[in-house]
Amino acid sequence: MKDGLSWPKAGAYFRRAMMLRCPVCGQTPLFPSLRRTRTLHDWFTPLDGCPRCGYAYDREPGYFLLSIWAINYGFAALLGLVLYLVFEWFFDWPVWILIASVVGPVVLFNMLFVRHSKAIFIAWDHFFDPHEREGGDDGGNVSPPPSPVPGHPPRKARIPADAGV
Repeated sequence: MKDGLSWPKAGAYFRRAMMLRCPVCGQTPLFPSLRRTRTLHDWFTPLDGCPRCGYAYDREPGYFLLSIWAINYGFAALLGLVLYLVFEWFFDWPVWILIASVVGPVVLFNMLFVRHSKAIFIAWDHFFDPHEREGGDDGGNVSPPPSPVPGHPPRKARIPADAGV
């Protein structure tokens, strides 16, 4: 592989993605905890970044489009295909029952897997393009943290105190 790319590193990033943790440090959650999730927006939207290492999770508008179209819908299509083939092969159901038996689980899977697809995309992006600052390895930070404005309190990260619980 290219310099800096290795299978052990890829495996570590994938494990961190499956645990919904920061791909750089592996400690901070990518999403608000389930107790803090109140709306679908909270469920679908990752936090701004990692307060521990400073890695930005969402870099620009449309950053997660590939994660939704390729990863999430791709796995859902495979699941739908497998379910359809199994149900068609083993059961003699009418078409409307067959369609409902495939569409229902696929929609539920999409809702539950969306966080993991975004986490896999973040880890994949960091593995292939680590976004390091000039001057050395900083753990993949995109930009230095903003310097505080005199007279104003520093900006706090959007991570709840009990996010890891």
